[in-house]
Amino acid sequence: MKQSSLRSLIASRKTAVALGVLIVASACTLNPATGRRQLSLIGEQQEIAMGLQYDKGVTAEFGLYPDEAWQTYIQEIGDSLAAVSERPQLPWQFKVVDDDTVNAFAVPGGFIYMTRGILAHFNSEAQLATVMGHEIGHVTARHSVEKMSRAQLAQLGVGVAMVASEEFRQYSQLAELGLGVLFLKFSRDDERQSDSLGLRYLTRAGYDPNEAPRVFEMLERHGQVQGQTRLPEWQATHPSPDRRVANLEEKITRLPLEQQTGTIGREAYLNRLRGMTFGKDPRQGYSVASTFYHPDMAFRMDFPKDWRIVNQRQLVAGVNPDQNAFVVLTLAQESNPREAEQAFFGQEGIRRGSQWQKGFRHFEVAPKPDPSGRTGVPIRGTVGFRSHQGTVFRLICYTSADRWQNYRQAMHRSLPSFKRLTNKRYLDVHAKKLRIVKLPREMSLEQFNRQNPSTIELDALAVLNGVQATETIAKGTLVKRVVGADPPTR
Repeated sequence: MKQSSLRSLIASRKTAVALGVLIVASACTLNPATGRRQLSLIGEQQEIAMGLQYDKGVTAEFGLYPDEAWQTYIQEIGDSLAAVSERPQLPWQFKVVDDDTVNAFAVPGGFIYMTRGILAHFNSEAQLATVMGHEIGHVTARHSVEKMSRAQLAQLGVGVAMVASEEFRQYSQLAELGLGVLFLKFSRDDERQSDSLGLRYLTRAGYDPNEAPRVFEMLERHGQVQGQTRLPEWQATHPSPDRRVANLEEKITRLPLEQQTGTIGREAYLNRLRGMTFGKDPRQGYSVASTFYHPDMAFRMDFPKDWRIVNQRQLVAGVNPDQNAFVVLTLAQESNPREAEQAFFGQEGIRRGSQWQKGFRHFEVAPKPDPSGRTGVPIRGTVGFRSHQGTVFRLICYTSADRWQNYRQAMHRSLPSFKRLTNKRYLDVHAKKLRIVKLPREMSLEQFNRQNPSTIELDALAVLNGVQATETIAKGTLVKRVVGADPPTR
């Protein structure tokens, strides 16, 4: 390298460093919830605008639990907690996501989501308020905003590669189950801070703080029995700090005596759970080996063997083990296949290819250059459209042009397999439901389960009820059980 070029490079790096220092100095503000100064390159109005966009993505990708009474109830509890926080002016929205995972998450601007899976595992309103308060704490402490600000600073002067086209940008995170930005792990310090803030809001709203440690005990126990799920579980998005339960218990002992008790709301909460969908809802799609069945929409489709099947609200996809080839089924917005094909090929960057078989056509996508002039990888694929029960489905497979020959045959066997589902064995399936039973006498959960069998394992039922399988439960206690059969497995 020439000496003049080296001097120029050093000067540019010094300028970037100086600019970064100025940005950090001007962007450090005092957070009223934590009492600490923090880096923030994102203003409150921008934060709210981001939240609105993420909210659209969450609703579209995962869907909301179709029960207005639950949605209203969650909003009311959330409003009572947000009102006693340091940011009551945010447009707080609290929603139930129609997903069986045990998780809750928040996005910037005051948008908080509880899965129906985590709601099923709470045993009191105070436990619900514990997790809602924790998520409110992430928002009031602006943890996501701070992480995004640091990411922006790290990207200062660095170009970001562009995906080939808008059409494929939406599929670029299929291997990570989509919307991955929502599920970035917080640090242990962030988690401890949100625990403390959540406890603050919990007691300000008049709830019994002694229910809080029981929530984290449940989450830890659940983590030992969880399976593969669509959304990440709590343990994946909220790394557990050491001594979390002990830390909470210690904080509770230091509270004023009048704050060490409060509303629990056990029976009222459990009665709300009657009839709630539990576990995966097979009516919205399930897999048997490499075949996907969707009873509500009455279709089936085969995916390549050993490919992972991802089922989301807006799409179902097969992802190869290397996560670089995809077979995707989505709904088209157009009223017939011809219009849908014209709309697809009318997009910028997508070139129409030859016909493969009736209703299917090859295509290519030329990559767009990013601001620095670098280009991505060309894409090759095949697309077709099918009308089924008044809806137009788009069937598409694609991978990078240099891998096309490796995966073409497997993907091409999958596309034409889309067919109407008529086999009642796979069509007549239903979701499991929660039932609430009042114990007629003192007994253990193990004894209760023998008399009132659930269709989940005893250890999972114990976690669901927040008890040990062999411990004695008092007469008159409300106990959860799960009814309903699993879908076929072969």
